[in-house]
This record gives sequence, C-alpha cells and structure tokens, in this order.
Amino acid sequence: MKKLTTLLAILLMVISIPSFAQDKTEKPKEPIKPALLVIDIQKAFMPMMSPDKEIAMEYINSLIDLFRKHGYPVIRVYHTSEEYGVTPGTEGFEYPETVKILPTDPKVLKTYADGFNKTDLDNVIKATGSNTLFLCGLSAVGCVLATWIGAQDHDYKAFMVKNAIISHNSEYTRNVEQMFDAVTYDVVQLIIENTGK
Repeated sequence: MKKLTTLLAILLMVISIPSFAQDKTEKPKEPIKPALLVIDIQKAFMPMMSPDKEIAMEYINSLIDLFRKHGYPVIRVYHTSEEYGVTPGTEGFEYPETVKILPTDPKVLKTYADGFNKTDLDNVIKATGSNTLFLCGLSAVGCVLATWIGAQDHDYKAFMVKNAIISHNSEYTRNVEQMFDAVTYDVVQLIIENTGK
C-alpha cells in the first residue's frame, strides 16, 4: 500500500509539471521609452569630485544633446540640504551654466540619496511615458547609485552611463561602472537611434 501511495504521488507530480509550465506565459515585451536622469551636478558639489569630472561633463552634455535630438525627456534632479546650505535660490544649488539643460526640462528636488525617496520623480517619469532610464551625474557611489537602486524598486529598466558618472574617487567610479554594468555612450546612442518614438 505504501509503495502504491508513493507511486501515485510521483505520478501526480509528473502529470502536474506541464500544467505549471503552461501557467508561466510570457508577457509581450514593451517597447523601450527612454529618459535621461541628470543627477546632482550642482556647483556646491562639483569641487568635491575627482579630476575626471571635466570628461564626465562632456559626456553628460553629449547625452543631453542625444536625447533632445530624438525627442526624449531630460529630467534634472537636484539635491537640497538646509544643513549644507544647498537650497533653491543659492548659487551652490544651481547646475553650472555649461550644462545644456533647459528651464523646461522636468525638475525634481530631493533630500535623500535616492531620487525616488519622498519625491515626485516616479510621477514625473510616468508623465513622460518613459520605462527605461539612463543615469548620469554624481555621485557614482552615492546619489546616482541610490537612484539606480530606486529605479529597480519602481520596476524601471535602468542603466548608469559609463564616463558620465562622477565621484570623489575615480577608482570608486570605475568600480561602480564595472559592478553595475554601466553602458557606454555608443550603446545608448544605438538604443536611442533605433527606438521608435
């Protein structure tokens, strides 16, 4: 009797395997709708960054140009802190004049490292219809990384862009780029140019 029960249990398991497999239907892939997040490249923080910040700024401007040329949103994120005197209306709060952002680009203010934490960033992104985020700015080991994690938590496909993120230490930046598979500008360009608006 014991053998028969065991045999029946095994038989039921074998029979039910195909039905489990059939329940796992794949959703159709959603087309890529990209947005660029430009994070915290504010005058107050730039002096703390490593010397390769000048190269990163060129990449950031090139990304802004690329997204704008193809009609995709550029969203600017600002860190505000009363403690450090980095608040709207102060010189240190602003991005350098050399950054190609526009007053019409959506703007998000944050007080935490993660740009999604207690902000309207998720709503701003949803309003643009975007589902894939490319992150640039600073700090690679702080706010960019935290916002990248926040993007995953909000079910976005998110990528840091190599050479367009900065931190206080170039080696740390390279480590983040490697550990989190940062994409190159060329890859971003290929995606943007082959994504139907």
